[in-house]
Amino acid sequence: MARPERPVDRTVPARAELADFLRGRRTAAGMTYRQMSSLVSGMPSRTTFERAASGSRVPDLETVEVYVRLTVTKEEEFTGSTDAAMDQARKLWIKARRATRAPYHLHKAPDPSLISNRADFSRALRDQHVWAGCPSPGEMSQASGAGMLPKTTAYRIIAGRTLPVTPVQALAFLKACYVQPPEEVEWLAAAVRVLVGSCEHPDWADAHARLHERVSKNRDGIPVRRLEAVA
Repeated sequence: MARPERPVDRTVPARAELADFLRGRRTAAGMTYRQMSSLVSGMPSRTTFERAASGSRVPDLETVEVYVRLTVTKEEEFTGSTDAAMDQARKLWIKARRATRAPYHLHKAPDPSLISNRADFSRALRDQHVWAGCPSPGEMSQASGAGMLPKTTAYRIIAGRTLPVTPVQALAFLKACYVQPPEEVEWLAAAVRVLVGSCEHPDWADAHARLHERVSKNRDGIPVRRLEAVA
């Protein structure tokens, strides 16, 4: 007979909320941690899955994503709500990271529409980094894609020592801070608003013109999906 699972560690409420979500999914799917691990050839291991749902720590995002994929129920498959479950898992994970790693507390994500100068832009990027749970420069470099955001560049932006040099570099930073495509356009608009006309890379001016053109062509509300389209 399997030993009972230990109660969720509720020292940090946001971590406990993520753990409750994961445990609820495993219960609904009717699976054991050993079965889950065997389906992925032991990577992650049974112990890793157990720890992810313990509430005592914030697991890797990759572990959470695998956990959710393995616990998809027939109802979710039938209703097509698997993506919604994954989105919820990521939101809870970011919230838990924010609660345990952020150096100061933010009540909401920064609003790029309020950016009016370079100092505002730098501060908003740093606040977005905190809102994302303070990923390390190494994590950000890996998440943004090979060569898109060097660790040293990420560190300098986080420290407030520099700003993204190009629109593509701005996208890389925002992607690493879990900013979704609809909001990327707002951030780029803020960036070109405060950088165009300065001595920044000329791509910013071109990005501004392309963004204006594409937004004008999307009056039906369809967002521009990627910054590469305007960079």
